Amino acid sequence: MEALSDFPKLQCPFLRQTFVVDQDDFRRRGRVLNLRKPEVYLVVERINPGYDWVFDDPDTFAVEKLDGTNIKIKTEQGRLVAFQNRKNVIDPLQILSGNTHLIEGLFRSIGKGYVKPDGEQAGELIGPKVNGNPYRLDLHEWYPFDKAITDLRYRSFHEHERTFDNWSAWFKEWLHSRYFTRIASKKGISEKIFAEGVVFYNLKRQEEGTTWMAKLRRDMFAWYYDGIAIPGYTTHGRDEVEDQDGFD
Repeated sequence: MEALSDFPKLQCPFLRQTFVVDQDDFRRRGRVLNLRKPEVYLVVERINPGYDWVFDDPDTFAVEKLDGTNIKIKTEQGRLVAFQNRKNVIDPLQILSGNTHLIEGLFRSIGKGYVKPDGEQAGELIGPKVNGNPYRLDLHEWYPFDKAITDLRYRSFHEHERTFDNWSAWFKEWLHSRYFTRIASKKGISEKIFAEGVVFYNLKRQEEGTTWMAKLRRDMFAWYYDGIAIPGYTTHGRDEVEDQDGFD
């Protein structure tokens, strides 16, 4: 199959910095909080150069960031000609081995009408075998980003001042998953779960050919690491700029 370019890596609108955590706390709580090393990569109250538009452009909006794995496809006249997970090309005819859950997710979404007959599309594959299945799905599903832009947008985003403290409080207490809420309501369930984070979009900047996407996750804030001491961390951060492309 044809190979596609990898989906571009998104940066955070705040600068992120590396902080070493308490070793004893890491041994006790690190695995629970998905820490591979005794360090965390936190946002500080400093704007990442080139990302002022996230804070001051009225055309910027926030969409739920789904907790899945990135899948990119290409179709021509209704035929699937490219299918890959990041840089890994997937053969949809390899049905007896390999990542069959990726194939399942894509073909279920074809049945739902999510796939366009022509062009490239990117999205998140979510479900039982992906990241612990936070949405409690029975089957896998591929959710294209263009659908997320229309269906998973946080409409109240423009009602509040775009500051570090406001977003920290929003993410900690109120950033519920719109995707989960939609599927739960169909089942008569009122429960809510937290979203992984948000993706900031600015479609006008996309038309201009400038940076138009950024991301912010709950695990980029210090309060996320409950029970783990982070010596030296302050929201102001340090007077240094680490390589932002080095962070996930």
